[in-house]
Amino acid sequence: MHILQAILMGIVQGLSEFLPISSSAHLVFTSNLYKTFSDTVILNTNQEVFFDIMVHLGTLIAVIIFFRKDLMKIIKSFNNALTSGKWDDDEALTGLYIIIGTIITVFVAVPLNNFSAYLINKPQIVGGFLILTAAVLFFSEKMSKSNKCKKDKLDLKTSVIIGLAQGLASIPGFSRSGWTIATGLWKGLDRVTAARYSFLLSIPIIMGASIFYPIAEIDFSEIITYNWTAIIIGTLVSGIVGYFCIKYFMKFLSKFSMNIFAWYCLCIGFLAMLFFTLN
Repeated sequence: MHILQAILMGIVQGLSEFLPISSSAHLVFTSNLYKTFSDTVILNTNQEVFFDIMVHLGTLIAVIIFFRKDLMKIIKSFNNALTSGKWDDDEALTGLYIIIGTIITVFVAVPLNNFSAYLINKPQIVGGFLILTAAVLFFSEKMSKSNKCKKDKLDLKTSVIIGLAQGLASIPGFSRSGWTIATGLWKGLDRVTAARYSFLLSIPIIMGASIFYPIAEIDFSEIITYNWTAIIIGTLVSGIVGYFCIKYFMKFLSKFSMNIFAWYCLCIGFLAMLFFTLN
């Protein structure tokens, strides 16, 4: 892995992790495009998987920094609720729903791990899944417009369904933020509440993937052979880009629909299927 490749993939991860366009799909496309047009890329599947984990760690740091005040309130309220037994605080309930949503996500995502890894070298299939993400975004916007009464509070049923959506979105091409926000809109949440819960729900999942997965799966005797300069630069780039992406996407989503991202997913999905099938 070269530094230029790391920078490009860091930018792609930072932009696409929080936009509803599937970061995993774009990392698959970027990696396979780089292999197609460059003779200098060192093909090392294990290094690519590890790099994917590290750039996700960069975006994890970005979301924690951006929502640091919210997280402090949630943790404090959750601890108070555990001590007092009173769950009448919205922030305490948000913490509880994040835990529930995360558990549901894990139960759905873990059985899909091998399939997701298989898709790293199948960009044409990933393109097809990106088209399905476009359909989900279009559908959610239609349902949101038909629902005149928007909710600004989560409930147990909604958190469970969003957790299911996040679990399915572990498949490359299924946008995690797209599917979770879309599910929130479908269940009647207002746009800001759906986005906020989506980003907060991403924290334990990205943390698990970027910290606990390497410990369990990575061959540490092999890690020393990786290009750590490229990995560190890519991680920093993904974190910086990710922070500003969250900031401006939240503002965008409060005023506009996600249809523009649906059209983007539709076009990129078709182009990826066509290009990688022919090459």
